[in-house]
Amino acid sequence: MLSSKHLDDSPRGFWYGLINFEHRLPTPDDFKIDRMRKVLDLLGNPEKKINFVHVAGSKGKGSTSAMLAAILSHQGFRTGLYTSPHLFFVEERFSINGQNISADSLDLILTKIKTAIGFPQCEPLGFVPTFFEVATVVAFIYFFESKVDFAILEVGLGGRLDSTNVCNPLLSIITTISLDHEKQLGPTLLHIAREKAGIIKPSVPVVSGVCNSGPRQVIEDIASTMGSKLVQANADFTWDYRPGVFKDSLIVPPSVQIKTQKKQWPWMEMILLGEHQAANAAIVVSAVEELRLLGFVISDEAVQWGLGNTKWPARMQVICKSPWVVIDCAHNGASAAALVRTIKESFPEVPRVLLFGASADKDISGMFKEFSGIFTKVIFAQSINSPRAAKPEELLDIWVQNSTGEAFLGETLEEAGRKAFFATPNPGILCITGSVFLAGEISPILSKLISGD
Repeated sequence: MLSSKHLDDSPRGFWYGLINFEHRLPTPDDFKIDRMRKVLDLLGNPEKKINFVHVAGSKGKGSTSAMLAAILSHQGFRTGLYTSPHLFFVEERFSINGQNISADSLDLILTKIKTAIGFPQCEPLGFVPTFFEVATVVAFIYFFESKVDFAILEVGLGGRLDSTNVCNPLLSIITTISLDHEKQLGPTLLHIAREKAGIIKPSVPVVSGVCNSGPRQVIEDIASTMGSKLVQANADFTWDYRPGVFKDSLIVPPSVQIKTQKKQWPWMEMILLGEHQAANAAIVVSAVEELRLLGFVISDEAVQWGLGNTKWPARMQVICKSPWVVIDCAHNGASAAALVRTIKESFPEVPRVLLFGASADKDISGMFKEFSGIFTKVIFAQSINSPRAAKPEELLDIWVQNSTGEAFLGETLEEAGRKAFFATPNPGILCITGSVFLAGEISPILSKLISGD
């Protein structure tokens, strides 16, 4: 069944008209991995001819994927990266060595898929694929036709039944486990861990950054059943973190020192802020060591370069210094806690203003409890392009029950951006968070305000 967003017969019209679970929440019945196999069979199974690293996790999988891709690219490997969702342009989801797919190349691949599946009847399949299923097929075809040496593949939702889980990777990575997408993945951390651990393949090594005991045991049990080597945080690798410093004109980048079973790495600078990013870096370094054991030559210099040069937009991204303006994508309690910790340790004690918008299905009260007492003012906004976005009035009701600080509503996203920016004193900090959709939509508005346009 097609959504009402079906636009036209162009390649993009075909794709954008498909059911999109980034805009409408799926149910557990919507996940059927055999659907992907049927589509890929019609297209010659490109996924069987690529060296994958498969990355799952509640948080951190995008940053982890980006760091690993940067290292491999700097080493000289032709490296594909597939992530979701995108901030500004859909082409951001598919990149090779840091360059996004061209619009023409994307349209050509979409046309190939549309023809192969017999859209709109899709008689060879017996069903119409979803937006994300087609996006994943695009990634497979693009990376295969571009003859990549590696493809870093970020899971979309969960793991076990995610569209990406048709791959047979060289290495699997699970970053963290926290409460998110409970309606789709299950109500407890143990349920969620089982879904994430569903990417573990027989005899394929796994690097895990999961530290909470229950989910950790789930991953250990599944890896053991699969006969897969498991490399774990706080057992096989540890890390120390030196926070970045943003104070007046002083800017000092964060750094991390990682100790594995193989060696103690030197202190290495990072661009990405927060101890959670140091944990991600430790996962990446352990993944590099596993790839070395598989016979791939990856230098220490490439590792240091990758950690020191990975930019991942809207992850504690500082876009202005007077006042400090920081954009983030925290959208559950765990990521909100990481955001607060990073602000406290890296920025001065100045008034803090929050611009917030989130999907209605998220644990908004859990995030607001983390924000309580941190922000002097909060302005609520609603994403323009996300049908799942909570209304500012709904956010205000939840805020007053869980947190403190003056609260204001923005009738439009632009008005919310202006209110938040001009409510932030100098010196002061404006933090924007709540969803990827909000981060992408507010960025051009803030850029104009910062430049004085």
